[in-house]
Amino acid sequence: MAEHAGSEVPTSPDSMGDMQLLLLEDDDGIRATLRMAMEDEGYEVVEHARAEDALAWVQTHQVSVMLVDLMLGGMDGLTYIHRVRAHSDAPIVVVSARADTYDIVAALEAGADDYVTKPFKLQEITARLRALKRRGRAAGTTDAGPAGTRILLDGAGDAPLVLWPEAGELRRGDDPVHLTVTEFRLLCELAEAAGLVLSRQRLLELVWDRGFFGDERIVDVHVRRLRTKIEADPGAPRIVVTVRGLGYRLDPG
Repeated sequence: MAEHAGSEVPTSPDSMGDMQLLLLEDDDGIRATLRMAMEDEGYEVVEHARAEDALAWVQTHQVSVMLVDLMLGGMDGLTYIHRVRAHSDAPIVVVSARADTYDIVAALEAGADDYVTKPFKLQEITARLRALKRRGRAAGTTDAGPAGTRILLDGAGDAPLVLWPEAGELRRGDDPVHLTVTEFRLLCELAEAAGLVLSRQRLLELVWDRGFFGDERIVDVHVRRLRTKIEADPGAPRIVVTVRGLGYRLDPG
């Protein structure tokens, strides 16, 4: 079972472009099908059949997006997602035969951005990746540092939490707050409508470009993840608040 295939794998983060895709799948046939489809989309594909090997690779390389199976020999995909989030904020799309709501929510809680069930249509996966790419451009960082609109999210204490949507930056004081592409886009949409309630369905349309299995709980999962990174007390949020029965509202400070 090949570790890498397709284009030559770069040996350092500086040598890669912004179209590097990590494919973690232990089924040879599915992996070959996905590799060819992703290469047709313009990605440089790095393949792994084992999560342990993929995790070691990500620790020393940059990647623009990951496709991850959950059912793997050795370390499973869910554990991989938990661990890789310590090293990478790159978008993760799970491609799995597990279709239970529990598995979907568990993967999203672990740090995945999207979830596609097997058997899948290649057009569905490429559409999800294109949506993620659009999200990434909207939240892309610039070399010039923070610029444009400055939104104070929390001015309490000595380290204010400040969002620069155009620059793709969130800082608490002088320290950057690392968000995934989806978390950043979600925060920007809430900030743009600060003081107004956005329903879960509206957030799905704004952030994900379409519904997600008809289940709006994907929004709840990502809001919970976002709160752990921006709220002083995620259990009693003051920035992104829940309006029962309606949705979520951002209350800037």
